[in-house]
Amino acid sequence: MKLVWSPDRASKAYMSTVQSFGNGKEFGGAEFISAMAAGWNAKLIVESWTNGGPVAMSIGLAMAARHTGGRHVCVVPDEGSRSAYVKSMHGAGMAEGETEVMVGEAEEVMAGLGGVDFLVVDCKRRDFVRVLRFAKLSPKGAVLACKNASHKSTASGFRWHGVLERGTRVVRSVFLPVGQGLDMAYIGSRSNSNGNSNSGGIASAKKGGPASRWIKHVDQKSGEEHLFRG
Repeated sequence: MKLVWSPDRASKAYMSTVQSFGNGKEFGGAEFISAMAAGWNAKLIVESWTNGGPVAMSIGLAMAARHTGGRHVCVVPDEGSRSAYVKSMHGAGMAEGETEVMVGEAEEVMAGLGGVDFLVVDCKRRDFVRVLRFAKLSPKGAVLACKNASHKSTASGFRWHGVLERGTRVVRSVFLPVGQGLDMAYIGSRSNSNGNSNSGGIASAKKGGPASRWIKHVDQKSGEEHLFRG
């Protein structure tokens, strides 16, 4: 088995996220990442969060989980971060218990989350590389994303092959001008040895498959429109 893209589900999650923010609010790429998670029908969506940071991305991921019937889990390093995160999510109108919050070191927390389909890490967290390295990805493949990647990942010489578990097959990676930079990678399924089987990857459609659709993202600061094909 492998991840299968659903343009319809992606569109619904995109619109749900936009509607949850209301008019005049900045999404920070939350609507785009929500569409990606829902479009790949992710059943276990995991993210790492930095204390004091916005929860826009979390809201988008929670919306995606609603459309896929999956779990949205947020990983935080300590109880102080947990309290701040829960308070921020409640303040944003999210229902209690909709997002699971797990506290602890990267190795410990990620060990208890097997079969991750969609993972978002915050490059502002010092342990974001460890979260990626110890993630137990789904055998059918996964999508990984580093948010706030503009300054952190490039400055530290970040490379997907250098941080993931040995043997992990990165089918495709792409850097997108979303929020403060979004570095994404599509991980191929472990059960399929055909290197071309999942080559559709991110932002492209499998040749000969269903007609693709375009997802539009508007940069809230510049007003520029960016189109991504699903």
